[in-house]
Amino acid sequence: MFRPWMGIAAVLPLLAACAPPARLQPASGGPTVQGDGRCNVEAVAWAVGQEATQATMSRVWKESGAGVVRPIAPGQAVTRDLRLDRLNVFLDGSNHIVRTTCG
Repeated sequence: MFRPWMGIAAVLPLLAACAPPARLQPASGGPTVQGDGRCNVEAVAWAVGQEATQATMSRVWKESGAGVVRPIAPGQAVTRDLRLDRLNVFLDGSNHIVRTTCG
């Protein structure tokens, strides 16, 4: 026995799936990056030899203009994909920055 409301109940989820997605608002109150999101390794040359504390890494991220910072420990496996918005920070065994590269 098929009731009319069962047909409506079956159609409603399909109609909801056709609705446009809600617009997302940008997050506010977070840290801001200087620049266009592309990595500028020259701006953080001062960081080589520094301990990779949270404050140092935050400063490196902001001053490099990179969208992403990737700390790399000795022997750590990493992907080899090229990203113009990523700063790679190579660390030694005592958590000091030994090299920075973009990509």
